[in-house]
Amino acid sequence: MSPSDQVDRGRQRILWAHRRMPVVQAIARRWEVDRPLQGVAIGACLHVTTETAVLALALQAGGARVALCASNPLSTQDEVAAALRDEYGIATFARRGDSGQQYYDNIRSVLATLPDLIMDDGADVIGLLHSQKSAGLSRILAATEETTTGVNRLRAMQDQGKLAFPVIAVNDAHTKHLFDNRYGTGQSTMDAIVRATNVLVAGTTVVVAGYGWCGRGVAARARGMGARVCVVEVDPIRALEAAMDGFQVMDMAGAAPHGDIFITVTGNTGVIRREHFPAMKDSAILCNSGHFNVEIDLVELKELAVSVRPVREHVEEYRLPSGKSLFVLAQGRLVNLAAAEGHPAEVMDMSFANQALVVEWLARERPQLAPAVVRVPESIDRAVARLKLEAMGIPLEPLTEKQRAYMRSWQEGTTA
Repeated sequence: MSPSDQVDRGRQRILWAHRRMPVVQAIARRWEVDRPLQGVAIGACLHVTTETAVLALALQAGGARVALCASNPLSTQDEVAAALRDEYGIATFARRGDSGQQYYDNIRSVLATLPDLIMDDGADVIGLLHSQKSAGLSRILAATEETTTGVNRLRAMQDQGKLAFPVIAVNDAHTKHLFDNRYGTGQSTMDAIVRATNVLVAGTTVVVAGYGWCGRGVAARARGMGARVCVVEVDPIRALEAAMDGFQVMDMAGAAPHGDIFITVTGNTGVIRREHFPAMKDSAILCNSGHFNVEIDLVELKELAVSVRPVREHVEEYRLPSGKSLFVLAQGRLVNLAAAEGHPAEVMDMSFANQALVVEWLARERPQLAPAVVRVPESIDRAVARLKLEAMGIPLEPLTEKQRAYMRSWQEGTTA
């Protein structure tokens, strides 16, 4: 594909996503008039997809100078990156399949643009800034964080007194995690597995490690496709919830011999490890939908294997001494972005509307925030929900004056 064809294809794909993101569209239209981000430099480390492109163009419409790099080496859509650079003039440092060194060089390129605000997904930019005590650290007004794993890292930094500026946990907004994490991850993960393998999910046993909002979504989608679903959890409340939702709950040692498809979505490390691999069925499929590629211990699996070879795009066969084969998807990286297109635009519309409105709030209000992980203001969360409902043509039931008065009172109880 020629460079011009690549740019044209990227532009077409961005326009397709744009049509399905009415909330971000509405924000961008207002921003074109108000220009609330005029003169603000934003450094973003997000998955370079069509949906991210729509967000970046909205920020640009608001007056921001945007520099973008990828938050995962395998999540970049190259035609989208090309269109952002050459069609829309947004500095974009990303290429699918970048090495680990190039990945961090791209982050440094974004930081070299001297951003005032950071938009992070996984906290790699914020982590690099702090670990290297970068000269740009003091100029950062604040940051946003998109994903559960990143928020967990940032809370650890906060607890250790290492966090130098406030970070808004966009992931914790209700209009993010209740929808993006559950419906987006659920659909895109199962889509990626089917694209990579062409396996029939119905009738299989799917083991889902983790029953947070992402795990709930994956488990529900797998069951909806006809699978028997087993959940592995470390948290007693979530394990109990999974059981009461009708899923079988086991530890990984118990689940290993039964699973046909294993999906990790925990945000933790070594979820599937050395002792689990030999117990698995021949031809079991392993994949990860957590942010980092540490949930399946591929170092230990490779040590156990007598051979490793690619057998399909995004599929590698690990042959064990017993003769069994285990198939790993997308090198253990985020399968929904490495082997498919990530979340649908309709759900990213809410997540990125939160990102946009939080950045506007930070730039316009300059709130006095401590260096800590901060929740998205409830007013922004509710505004996103209302805008999404309006775009979907769904009305809310208004409270009557009598109902409002009742909710403010305490005198009226059980009627005689």
